[in-house]
Formats: sequence, C-alpha cells, structure tokens
Amino acid sequence: MGEFTFIGMWHSMGVLAKTVFITLIIFSVWSLAVGIERYFFYKRTQKQSSLFLKMVEKYLSEGKMEEAIELAKNKKFKDSHVAQVLYAGLQELTSQEAMGASYEEKIESAKRAIERARVMRIEKLKRGMTILATVGATAPFVGLFGTVFGIINAFQGMAATGSGGIGAVAAGIAEALVTTGTGIGVAIPAVWFFNLFTARIEIFTNEMGNAASELIDFFIKKHGK
Repeated sequence: MGEFTFIGMWHSMGVLAKTVFITLIIFSVWSLAVGIERYFFYKRTQKQSSLFLKMVEKYLSEGKMEEAIELAKNKKFKDSHVAQVLYAGLQELTSQEAMGASYEEKIESAKRAIERARVMRIEKLKRGMTILATVGATAPFVGLFGTVFGIINAFQGMAATGSGGIGAVAAGIAEALVTTGTGIGVAIPAVWFFNLFTARIEIFTNEMGNAASELIDFFIKKHGK
C-alpha cells in the first residue's frame, strides 16, 4: 500500500470498492439535491400560505367570493397548499350555486372537491421523500457491502503473501472501512432531511384541514343568516 491518505487508499482500492464509493457519492449528491430543493419549496409554500390566509380572510368576511377565487388562483400563490385547497372548495361552491344545487349538495360537493385537492397537494408535498428514505436506509448497507469485500481482499492478500499478524491486514481493513464510513456519512443528512420534512408535511396537512373546515363553517354560518 502507498501513503496512508485518502488518495493513497483510493489508488489501493479494488474495482468493487471504488464502484461502491462512487455509488455512495452519487447517492449523496442526489439526496442533498432533493433535500435542498424540498427545503426551499417548503419555505416558499409556508410564506405564500401565510400571506394568502391574511388576504383571503378579508374577502370571505366581506362575502367577496369571486375576489377570493381570483386570489386563490393567482400565480403568486401557486405553491401555497392552503390556496390550492381553498380554491377547489370555493370553485365547487360557486359552481354548485350556479346550478341551483341544494344547500346539502353544495356542502357535500365542496367537501369532496377539497378532499381531492388535499390528497393531490399532499402527494406534491411528499415528492422526493422516497428518495431520502431509500438513501437513508440503504447507504450504510451499501457501504458495508464494500467493506465486507474489502476485508475479504485483505485476507486474500495476506494468504497470498504468506505474511501474518494484524499489520499485514491493517491497511487493507482501513481501506475497506472507508466505504462503511462513507455510507454512514451519506445516510445521516438523508435521514435528517426525511425526519424534518415529514414533520413539516404533517403541519401543512393540518393547516389544509383547518382551512377547509373554516371554509365549510363559513358557508354554514352564511346559510344560517
């Protein structure tokens, strides 16, 4: 073996160990790209939804349905989970009113439209989560796979040279453990992103449910008047 550095270990690695290492680097870049994209997407979603709620509450309290619908479909709120759900409900309610549907039909139809929009939005919010979960769960095992074969190669080398003792295999084992360390290093940020985003999605899901309930309550009160 050459100099005991990363470059020295890289040159001493076998083809399989190098393949495993490169695979882990690809996993790392992939999961980090997804994590960063999702982070800024959720941040944008939260910001747009907070602004939208402040504006739509004013329109609804004044009974301005058309203005509320126009606001919900405005492009500056295209990433707002709350805007998308309320738009579906508002649009369905106005559509049912135009068709002369009964009060019960309007409410039930709006609830179904809101639920469809909520499910679609949750799917969009969960985009990329499978990648993070897969990388977080498999990266350590991929690294361990490389380590196992690296250790096998180290012992085979010892057997071929006829030398014994820990010194004869220490360098080979050190090289082999690089892939395990890399696998763990790749998995940690992926798992961290996954847990962080799972909690964020749950918050967004609750916000959509609360906004939908408030919209339905608003129309029930309006009908009562």
